[in-house]
Amino acid sequence: MSSGNSRTVETNQDGINDALDGLVNKYLHTKSLKPIQKHTQDAFDKMNEWLGAFDGDIIFDSCCGVGLSTQQLARRFSDARIIGIDKSDMRVGKHLHYSQDVDNKADNYLILRADVIDFWRLAVQAGMQLSRHFLLYPNPYPKKTQVQKRWHGSASFLDLHQLGGQLEVRSNWLLYLQECQFVLTKLKRESEISVVNDPQPLTMFEKKYQASGQDCYRLVTR
Repeated sequence: MSSGNSRTVETNQDGINDALDGLVNKYLHTKSLKPIQKHTQDAFDKMNEWLGAFDGDIIFDSCCGVGLSTQQLARRFSDARIIGIDKSDMRVGKHLHYSQDVDNKADNYLILRADVIDFWRLAVQAGMQLSRHFLLYPNPYPKKTQVQKRWHGSASFLDLHQLGGQLEVRSNWLLYLQECQFVLTKLKRESEISVVNDPQPLTMFEKKYQASGQDCYRLVTR
């Protein structure tokens, strides 16, 4: 990020990364053999116990940070069950502090500490199908050489895709979403990109970016 009020993303990449097509072709024909971490398996089991016999809409808020977005999504989709997932025990542990709101009585969400790479794979293996999936303001890794660290440049994106539902990705870097759209098109999934115009920011990042005068963008699959 640059300094100053604009806080725009700085990158040495001027278009969709030319390695991305080959990366997608590669992960379409590979299978992850990475062992599932115990804490993520435990979190997945906790989710299943919490869901119980629920057979309605399930929404993932992946990489949810302190879970403010999860809480807001629970209000917005009151008949669904919202699962907020973040790898940081510290961020998950701050949820209660950041979510103090006497008007919020939502009990239809759960915040879990887990590695989403393992969590998505477990969900695919269990045959889960989501109604919606939110991925809000992921680290853009803006250097050209960092493309494999972006979610759409990672093999785990295929698991995210297989979970189905309407995917919404938000970012303050338009190119990130254009790359994501490129990959989704290869997976034969249509999407649209637009400027975020929600009256209330979904995350702390969104609030910060908008306050600094940046446009925030959203990709939504059809």
